[in-house]
Amino acid sequence: MKLSPIVIKVGGALLEDKAAATHLLDSVKQVIELRPVVIVHGGGPLVESLMQSLNLPSKKIDGLRVTPDEHMPYICGTLAGSANKSLCGLAIKSGLTPVGLSLLDGNMVHCAPLAEKYGAVGVPSANDATLLNLLTAQSMLPVVSSIGANATGRLLNINADQAATVVAQLLDADLLLLSNVPGVLDAHKQLISTLDEEAIASLVKAGVITDGMQVKTDAALLAASTLGRAVTIASWEANIADILNQQTGTRIEAPTGRIAGELE
Repeated sequence: MKLSPIVIKVGGALLEDKAAATHLLDSVKQVIELRPVVIVHGGGPLVESLMQSLNLPSKKIDGLRVTPDEHMPYICGTLAGSANKSLCGLAIKSGLTPVGLSLLDGNMVHCAPLAEKYGAVGVPSANDATLLNLLTAQSMLPVVSSIGANATGRLLNINADQAATVVAQLLDADLLLLSNVPGVLDAHKQLISTLDEEAIASLVKAGVITDGMQVKTDAALLAASTLGRAVTIASWEANIADILNQQTGTRIEAPTGRIAGELE
């Protein structure tokens, strides 16, 4: 009998390091027979590069990319196309059986526009796990891009952390947020194994958690609160089994006294 699923979120920067991507997928190969695995990915660097090459304006509000509907063919082509298929190709190289998907496939995730000022940027909510369950039951690897659609079929760009959280919610899965850092480091550059909301706030106030790491811990706290379970920040160069056994990475505990629910 298989254990609970694992949802692994990776950023588009992974595709710029083929060796790291291959290592990650080799590691997935080692655990997928024991636990179903789903990969959810973004592709910010690839999108940014394409926008520049096409001389299209790129603007962010509150860290979210403003996405005019006329830009969606390019963003969709990058995330659901080249980024997704590149990961699938590397998965095949690692001996896996990938299935490239987007959030809208199988109606797994419902999405709604966030606000008019963001354009075609959406908020996801869990809907139907049937397709993912069918694929993972056959030891296949769903590779899900963060492209969704609303009820009228309008394509929407979804924050990849939120996308991964909703997929984890859909499957009642453990969530790993993987990037090119080993986890959260203390003032002496030593890896911190476990953090809660209060400890994170203290480290932010002390200037230990800053910039990109603060973005990561904010995303992990939101995900842990939504899921009602701990979320791990770790490196995609670590072994998945080691992360799950808490031998590496930083475990972000779910805030206490909160009810898990939809992303806001």
